[in-house]
Amino acid sequence: MPHILIVEDETIIRSALRRLLERNQYQVSEAGSVQEAQERFSIPSFDLIVSDLRLPGAPGTELIKLGQGKPVLIMTSYASLRSAVDSMKMGAVDYIAKPFDHDEMLQAVARILRDRQNLQSTSAERPAKAGSTDKGTVDNSNGEIGIIGSCPPMLDMYSKIRKVAPTDSNVLIQGESGTGKELVARALHNLSRRAKAPMISVNCAAIPESLIESELFGHEKGAFTGASAGRAGLVEAADGGTLFLDEIGELPLEAQARLLRVLQEGEIRRVGSVQSQKVDVRLIAATHRDLKSLAKVGQFREDLYYRLHVIALKLPALRERGADVNEIAHAFLARQSARVGRTDLKFAPDAERAISHYSWPGNVRELENAVERAVILCESPEISAELLGIDIELSDLHDDDFIGLGPQQSISSGNTSLDPTEDLSLEDYFQHFVLEHQDHMTETELARKLGVSRKCLWERRQRLGIPRRKTGVASEG
Repeated sequence: MPHILIVEDETIIRSALRRLLERNQYQVSEAGSVQEAQERFSIPSFDLIVSDLRLPGAPGTELIKLGQGKPVLIMTSYASLRSAVDSMKMGAVDYIAKPFDHDEMLQAVARILRDRQNLQSTSAERPAKAGSTDKGTVDNSNGEIGIIGSCPPMLDMYSKIRKVAPTDSNVLIQGESGTGKELVARALHNLSRRAKAPMISVNCAAIPESLIESELFGHEKGAFTGASAGRAGLVEAADGGTLFLDEIGELPLEAQARLLRVLQEGEIRRVGSVQSQKVDVRLIAATHRDLKSLAKVGQFREDLYYRLHVIALKLPALRERGADVNEIAHAFLARQSARVGRTDLKFAPDAERAISHYSWPGNVRELENAVERAVILCESPEISAELLGIDIELSDLHDDDFIGLGPQQSISSGNTSLDPTEDLSLEDYFQHFVLEHQDHMTETELARKLGVSRKCLWERRQRLGIPRRKTGVASEG
């Protein structure tokens, strides 16, 4: 269980953060100042240090040196972004603005700990890689990239990442939502010459259109109502490092014009300022939208598109990654099991089949959420397909998997005998199987036999017009 040190002088914030982290299976210690932390703890023994920037006595940045290489996440008020940027230049791994969203904090903590674990794994693997490898084995050196999977499209992706990362070329990452575009961006940053500088991640879809220019490029005092002080923007915060713009297709046209100047001239001008200043940033952008098509209809600047499209990386959807799906699911299961302190959990055979055959429209993010939910709800050592909470579409399953019968077994319905080897659709199988067995099987038993959830069974009944019997055993549920 990761051990986190919180250093915060405001008792209410410190207690709330401790409870949040403890609820999410982290071990937490706390202190009200740098001096108290030094007196009570061995600071390098922690996995992560979360500290306020402004503390009585020494500032939170002192913990960067005292931590001896352990990651330090700096908390700072919204108005002091400039100080946060300075903190990152001093070695802080990231910063988060107060008041922070709980999910944002948990995501930042999980990402930092994961990156540290990947870095340690890579260091441990390097001595073994010094010798030659057998030609017949797969080189799993993607540990330094931090992405799970070894299907051909992903191996090709790893190769491109290693080629592109050392350059300063702009990169456009394309792929459906939830495929791991930020992981690719972080890998590009970590393997670049800018790895020790900050990587600033911005979700363009999450910032109101009226604030996006100020957030990205900063503003001067009095530039607009409420601008009581000048503030650096996120592009400036990434100076010397990497700027990752997620969902760049949502960026307003006015902000696109300003961003184009950053790429062309290497300079920014804060909102309300007449002075420009030079910045050195490497831009990585990501989107699930077709920017070229948007450019053709005037919804995205064509000149910006071609500036971004220097290197394009296409992430495959999870349904296109074959056996990677199960490998990723097992990795999530191990991680979630460790968080809740259970080492006996495993997927039941029906869950393994469901994971393999489901189309995963939400991709890796949906898979992670499904596994986390199943681990929380599971009361036995085996996680069933029903606990995953996914609805298997008929078209996603092979005949034998769907009906739970061998290829030579037949399904009879009334006077009709159906053999799975006949040229019949899976929906025909579904309809005949339900009509034949619903008089003596419960809905749960029907769903289990068919290899689907009860919700999916109900939805199929509605779509195919198969009413439920209200008498006998089938009246359950």
